[in-house]
Amino acid sequence: MARFYDSMNDSDLSRVEGLLNSGGIEYSLRILGDGSELKEILVAEEDLVCAEWLLNSVVDSKK
Repeated sequence: MARFYDSMNDSDLSRVEGLLNSGGIEYSLRILGDGSELKEILVAEEDLVCAEWLLNSVVDSKK
């Protein structure tokens, strides 16, 4: 698994999870630190390019 995204809060996490789910990309979560709300999203290395494309397409559409 490759590191993909560190969420800032639960709404940020939900937004990125929705993007990954819509693209059919499987992922896992890891909590960063003790008692932290920060969570890291991990994706398979072979899905990393597609996951980045999905995230960037949403960012680009808001410009």
